Amino acid sequence: IDEKSRLPVPAGFRELLSDGAFVAQGFDRNLWVLTAAAFQEIYQCFMALNVTDPLARLLLRMFLGSASPLEMDKAGRVVVPKNLRAFANLNSEAVLVGQGNYFEVWAPAHWQEQETQLQDVAANAQRFASLNLAVG
Repeated sequence: IDEKSRLPVPAGFRELLSDGAFVAQGFDRNLWVLTAAAFQEIYQCFMALNVTDPLARLLLRMFLGSASPLEMDKAGRVVVPKNLRAFANLNSEAVLVGQGNYFEVWAPAHWQEQETQLQDVAANAQRFASLNLAVG
């Protein structure tokens, strides 16, 4: 990330963002960069939440309240808002992690912590046992 808060988007991700994109606070001291279509899907889900539920309001404030549209310049860079850079502890380096129709942006130290967790195979078996990951 340069001094003007511009994040170079790798070529493989640029096409994803060609029809517009949004950046928002993630759940793990990271940022989510979503295609416009993915953002609209999440937005529709959020709008279906019961706003009388305090937990739903917190989620709306966290995600939608931090969301910002992104525009890619001719050099394939996007400007990350300063408040989101501060939230994710992003300085001059960032790690981008693809997640299908969005990608995450991490400070290297935070991503290192995630990698340590992800590489704990014994814990992963227990951690993910309740998810329906059946194939076939």
